Amino acid sequence: MKRTKSFRSAAAAVLLVLGLGSVGVAHAAPVPEPRPAAPTVSDGLLDALRRDLGLTADEAAERLRAEKAATAVETTARGTAGAAYGGSWFEPGTGRLVVAVTDRSAEGRVRALGADTRLVRHSAAALDRMKARLDGRSAPAGVAGWHVDPRRNGIVVTVVRAERHSPAVRAFLDEARRTGPVTTAETAGAPRTYAAGTVGGDPYYTGNVRCSIGFSVHGGFVTAGHCGRAGAAVRGWDQSAMGTFQGSSFPGDDYAYVSIHSGWWTVPVVLGWGTVPDRLVRGSAEAPVGASVCRSGSTTRWHCGSVLAKNETVNYSQGAVYQMTKTSVCAEGGDSGGAFISGDQAQGVTSGGWGNCSSGGQTWFQPVNEILARYGLRLHTA
Repeated sequence: MKRTKSFRSAAAAVLLVLGLGSVGVAHAAPVPEPRPAAPTVSDGLLDALRRDLGLTADEAAERLRAEKAATAVETTARGTAGAAYGGSWFEPGTGRLVVAVTDRSAEGRVRALGADTRLVRHSAAALDRMKARLDGRSAPAGVAGWHVDPRRNGIVVTVVRAERHSPAVRAFLDEARRTGPVTTAETAGAPRTYAAGTVGGDPYYTGNVRCSIGFSVHGGFVTAGHCGRAGAAVRGWDQSAMGTFQGSSFPGDDYAYVSIHSGWWTVPVVLGWGTVPDRLVRGSAEAPVGASVCRSGSTTRWHCGSVLAKNETVNYSQGAVYQMTKTSVCAEGGDSGGAFISGDQAQGVTSGGWGNCSSGGQTWFQPVNEILARYGLRLHTA
C-alpha cells in the first residue's frame, strides 16, 4: 500500500475497528426532546473548531451534538413540510434547525419534529426555479456567483467588490431582479480553482498539476473535475502510477472519479494532518446551512468553518459551475479535490474559492452525493 505514515496508521485503525464488529422564528412546542449522545470527538478537532470558529472546547462539543441532531431532523422536515418547504438552516445561536414554510398548517407538523419554523412567501421549489432562470444567463467576471438563501427567502448575487459599479455587473443585476427577489452581497476576490503546479507534499498528480484526494469509493476515489480529464493518468504522492480518471466534468460541474491500480487500496479515512486524528468516514448525510464543516487538503491541510450557502452558481473564468456549496473555510492552490467533512459525514470535494489561509477567504465544494449518483459509486465507509 502506498500511503503516508499517518494514512497507514489510520488504515490500521480502520482494520482494527472493522475487525471488532463487522417572519421571526416561532419556537417548537414545549415537548421534551431526546438528546442525542454527544459525538466522540478528539481534542484536535475541538482545537480546530476553537481556532477557526472562535469557540471554547465546551461550545465546540455542544455545537457538534446539536448539528448532528439538526442534520437528522432536516431530512424528515423536508418531507413533512412537502410543497410548503421553503428551505432550512442550522442556527448556531440556538443550536436548533430552522425550517421555512409557506403554509401555517405545516408549522405544527414541523415543530413536532424538534425544529423551529419561519413563515415565508416563496417555497424552496419556487426559488430553485427562479435561480434556474438566472443560471441560463451569462455573467460577467465581476459577478462571483449566486445562490438561493433560505434565510432571506430569495436569491443572493455575490459581486466582486472592486467591480460592483461596472456597467456589466449592474446590467446583470438588473436582469437578475426580473427573475424574482434578489439581494446582493460583496466578496473581496473572484473565485478561482485550487489546482497547483507540481510541488512536494502528500498529493496526487496528473500531468503537471497537483490536487488532493477527496473520498475513497469502492474501486478508487472522487475528486475535482478541473484536476484532470477522463483517460488522464494519475500518479500518487510518491510519483508512482496510481490510477486513471474514468470520468470528469468541468465546468458545469466540478467532479471526477479516479480508479486505482493494484498495489493501492481504499480506506474510509480523511487525513487530519496531525492537527486532528485521521477521521473515519461513516456516511454522507448532508449538513444544513449554518453547520460547521472541515476541509483536508495537501497544501493547507486541516481547516474548519461553516456552511454559508447551498445550490450556488460559481462564476469561474473557465465557466459557471452549478449546485455548489459555499463555506467560510480557507484553501489554497493544491487543495483542489480534497475532502469536506462534517463530523464523520462526507460532504463534498474542494472546488475553488478566493483568499488564502493567512488572510482568510471562502471556498466552494461539489457535494459528494451528486458525484456518487453520477458515476454509480459507493462511498467506502467505516
